[in-house]
Amino acid sequence: MEAYRKAYEEWLSTPYFDEATKAELKAIENDDNEIKERFYTELEFGTAGLRGVIGAGTNRMNQYVVQKATQGLANYINKVSTPQDGAQPKCVAIAFDSRHMSPEFADFAALTLAANGIKAYVFESLRPTPELSFAVRELGCIAGINITASHNPPEYNGYKVYWEDGAQITPPHDTGIMAEVKAITDYTAAKTMDKEAAVAAGLYEVIGGKVDDAFIGCLKKLVLHPEAIAQESKNLKIVYTPLHGTGNIPARRVLKELGFENVYVVPQQELPDGDFPTVSYPNPEADEAFELGLKLAKEIDADLVLATDPDADRLGVRVKDAKTGEYHTLTGNMSGCLLADYEISQKKALQGLPEDGVLIKTIVTTNMADAIAKYYGTGLVEVLTGFKYIGQQILGFEQSGKGTYLFGFEESYGCLIGTHARDKDAIVAVMALAEAAAFYKTQGKTLWDAMIDMYERYGYYKDDIKSITLKGIEGLQKIQEILDTLRKNPPTEIGGYKVLSARDYKADTIKDIATGEVKPTGLPNSNVLYYDLTDDAWLCVRPSGTEPKVKFYYGIKGTSLEDADAKSAALGEQVLAMINEML
Repeated sequence: MEAYRKAYEEWLSTPYFDEATKAELKAIENDDNEIKERFYTELEFGTAGLRGVIGAGTNRMNQYVVQKATQGLANYINKVSTPQDGAQPKCVAIAFDSRHMSPEFADFAALTLAANGIKAYVFESLRPTPELSFAVRELGCIAGINITASHNPPEYNGYKVYWEDGAQITPPHDTGIMAEVKAITDYTAAKTMDKEAAVAAGLYEVIGGKVDDAFIGCLKKLVLHPEAIAQESKNLKIVYTPLHGTGNIPARRVLKELGFENVYVVPQQELPDGDFPTVSYPNPEADEAFELGLKLAKEIDADLVLATDPDADRLGVRVKDAKTGEYHTLTGNMSGCLLADYEISQKKALQGLPEDGVLIKTIVTTNMADAIAKYYGTGLVEVLTGFKYIGQQILGFEQSGKGTYLFGFEESYGCLIGTHARDKDAIVAVMALAEAAAFYKTQGKTLWDAMIDMYERYGYYKDDIKSITLKGIEGLQKIQEILDTLRKNPPTEIGGYKVLSARDYKADTIKDIATGEVKPTGLPNSNVLYYDLTDDAWLCVRPSGTEPKVKFYYGIKGTSLEDADAKSAALGEQVLAMINEML
């Protein structure tokens, strides 16, 4: 019998699995392909945790997969942490979003921790990702769990693990936890206990308002120009949508408490809904996420439109051009640079910049960030894709006493102002963009005017991304073949640009094409290829960590908006043509 069939039969016959699970599996007994998809492998616990389609099976998100992952996490915690006499017992904070099964998965995780003697602090209702990151540190936890699948389609859910610094797990903890999860070969080995017993034993505690107040309090301390908000709060009009997710209450609360009076929430997308009925998938990078918000914005003549994804760690932005009346899209690179420039310039004006101040970006983020750092004379640190590496840098600054965090962002609509959290924070980004809009309004400018000023100062950088989706087992193989082909036959020219250097983050090499000189990347091992091109252009190729896609990030520098658009479009077409030849 095939291994996947054997696993399927075991789930049907083992008393450990509940009747609802067995009924779901019985319903597919004549569909061999479906059985294979659900059981040909185990849902991989990777460096970001778990993410998959909800359903019964080893390759799906369900209570048994969640319990097994949590047992592995508990084993790791108990291995590396022994509380001193009289010290607070080990504890873990748990948050969840608006997706189907999120509160249930949170409880299954909490009760497995409790059964292992680890206290779980569980939020009373849905909360944004950055608040979970904040809560880990606020409550003195050794780890955190967030039940979310971010912007994936409705059928997905996920499980992210954070460490005691509030950032998602990085080495050595990520590999340590992964090894412990992998070591559990029997799903029945996951412990659990009765919820009432866990509460009575002090191993399960519900949290909420107190942490909310502390979180919002930290955000409000980051405001640089309260006087600009006071002056323009009556005049500025903001449309906001939480896209059926967690951002609604905290985003509105912080704006209201700072004095913004004209905040209009898109009514059709205000309430939590795991079906995300108004969009095909709830991604603030997608135009469809803004259709209802823009309609409302035009009706009320709003200055800006903001959209947070379901777990409110990423922010999408549209800003009004006062001259034409149209609303421009700010990509993650654009909004990140706009906020970086605002935060750094105003800190410099108000209090001066620290000598060891640092701006942090990921390797697939715009080169405009480099230009901003150079302009203000700050340090620039480049890290691998994934905000946890930005969090890792903040921890390094704290531990070494060298380096002051000024701002960090990545192209995928995520940034962090302040160090209250160690993950991207769309709530603080909503607050800061509203503040920046008020500040520029005092100068007779819109956020779009501020963006144009930046282009004139730093250059017309334009960055984009193409991705190819390759699903299933064959798709994963094809993605790896693309990377292998590029490694074996590295291009010398891409889209009319000469390749100056080729970085292979898996081999830890940067090769100068002209001289042949090779030096290390200095970053952790990652299956990523990067090409520095002539004329400040670049291309980066990496498989997605959360979806069956291979992604191609690229950037150019133009002489005007029109020139940048044309150069970017041409490079994008060339990149796709190059990849299609490999398929």
